[in-house]
Amino acid sequence: QVQLVESGGGFVQAGGSLRLSCVASGTRFSINDMGWYRQAPGKQRELVASITTGGITNYADSMKGRFTISRDNAKNTVYLQMNSLKPEDTAVYYCKSEERVSPRRTAWGQGTQVTVSS
Repeated sequence: QVQLVESGGGFVQAGGSLRLSCVASGTRFSINDMGWYRQAPGKQRELVASITTGGITNYADSMKGRFTISRDNAKNTVYLQMNSLKPEDTAVYYCKSEERVSPRRTAWGQGTQVTVSS
């Protein structure tokens, strides 16, 4: 069973920063593509950023230049550094893993709340 445990969410003022962490277990971390998603009340879940096993990153347009995704395979951890936060960034943020080899299991974290005040 793959398990993802997130931390780092909280309350910040606009313009502030947070760093989210996600620790994976039950899978070989190095074979997983990793991603961060978010979901605001009444809205669909959307991709924030992703990073492949080889370290290739991808960001949603609204996050480019403000957010940075990174991974540390030795710690089985993926991070999301969030800078210049805006009220519209307020959402529950979820960590996701996907194995690139069989059985290609997908797992989601429990979600961590990020609230940005104006």
